[in-house]
Amino acid sequence: MLGRFAFLRTTTFKLALLYAGLFAAFAAGLLLYLYVSTVLFLRSQADERIEAEMAALTAAHTAGGLERLNQSIIERASAPGGQFFYLLQDPDGQKISGDLSALPPVVSDEPDMPILFEYDVRQFSGEVDTRRAEGRLARLGEDAVVFVAFDIGQRDQIVNRITLAVYTAGILGLILALVGGAAISRGASRRAEALAKTAEDVMAGDLSIRAPVRGSGDEFDRLAERLNAMLDRIERLMHSVRHSSDAIAHDLRSPLSRLRNRVESALAGPLTRDHAEAAFGETLEDIDQVLGTFNAILRLSRLDAGAEGRLVRMDVAEVARQIAELFEPACEAAELRFKSRIDNGLWVLGDRDLLAQALANLIDNAIKYTPGGGAIRMEARRGRDGGVVCSITDTGPGVPVADREKIVRRFERLDSARTQAGSGLGLSLVDAIADLHSGELQLLNGDGPKSAPGLKVVLRLPRAN
Repeated sequence: MLGRFAFLRTTTFKLALLYAGLFAAFAAGLLLYLYVSTVLFLRSQADERIEAEMAALTAAHTAGGLERLNQSIIERASAPGGQFFYLLQDPDGQKISGDLSALPPVVSDEPDMPILFEYDVRQFSGEVDTRRAEGRLARLGEDAVVFVAFDIGQRDQIVNRITLAVYTAGILGLILALVGGAAISRGASRRAEALAKTAEDVMAGDLSIRAPVRGSGDEFDRLAERLNAMLDRIERLMHSVRHSSDAIAHDLRSPLSRLRNRVESALAGPLTRDHAEAAFGETLEDIDQVLGTFNAILRLSRLDAGAEGRLVRMDVAEVARQIAELFEPACEAAELRFKSRIDNGLWVLGDRDLLAQALANLIDNAIKYTPGGGAIRMEARRGRDGGVVCSITDTGPGVPVADREKIVRRFERLDSARTQAGSGLGLSLVDAIADLHSGELQLLNGDGPKSAPGLKVVLRLPRAN
């Protein structure tokens, strides 16, 4: 039961309740203004008509005395469709003329004081109807007393209807405001609860769950889209961590096993100087391989954390020429032809050491997987968008399109590459360097035939602003 009404404690409901209260207050103020202005207008209009009628009778008395006043009252009282009641009395209180038989029971001597009273009207059916009237009393010197009244029954009906309409509208407005606020807040709380449920499922270990997106484009949809994008990234990272753990264990097991077997063999028999030097040399190679793997992992971690790399305005052409000079002898030693084409003035915002590391990794990979007699071509030029395009093209077997995204992942190595030394972090490191420079790493076919198209690795860097 408490769960069904949990939305009553939510911030959305409290905000909706606040807005409902503000709406109700505005509606109440508007209705009150309409009520007061309408009722006051009707009352002031009645007062003005009575005062005008009294002023006309006073003018008649001033012009012709009591006789003229009496004649005017008789004419006005007998006029068809009249809305006023009249009474003219002498100083002794005797009726002279008019359609009222006597003054109301409560009479004030003040001329501007309204006098409210009730009177009976006999209908055609014989029934007696009680109505309300409002009048004014005026004493005209020592001659007479004049009383003029106005039927306010119709005005009271209008006022009562306005009052009922105001009360009804106010109550309905408050109810609608509360119901609307509750409905809106309940819908918002359900959306928020769906996002909270998604977070709970993820914390429970289900990384495949995603927040629902209704397609309305509101702030909940935008939040859900951002949350889903974050969950996609977390899922990829978790898979990468699991795969990295397995890959690290697999890649380190071989050199550590060889190291253990070598030490065990050395301890099992007589150890000559030549055997010791050979064993230590091979041991150092295995240790260097393990340290190289860990160094690559640490550098990738620093790149991901943003703790490495200082971007300054630099010329990529200088770095590319240095790398080309450095690896040209290595290509000759591997019986590979090496060519380079590097344009001048390739300015970017970058880290010199990291870009040199990226180019070195790409050329090193090309040397590893290009058979003897092949060729490697290095290019660095200005792209059409003003950025810098660095590419390494080899004549090796190439990489199938389906596997290109895979080999960029950390510790991912194709079966054909298992016989080569390495940890599977070379392209991952280049991809991380490209991300740090807001660039892009692309793997394309080389210029060779379909059976061995070769591989063209392109590193795109944005131009320096």
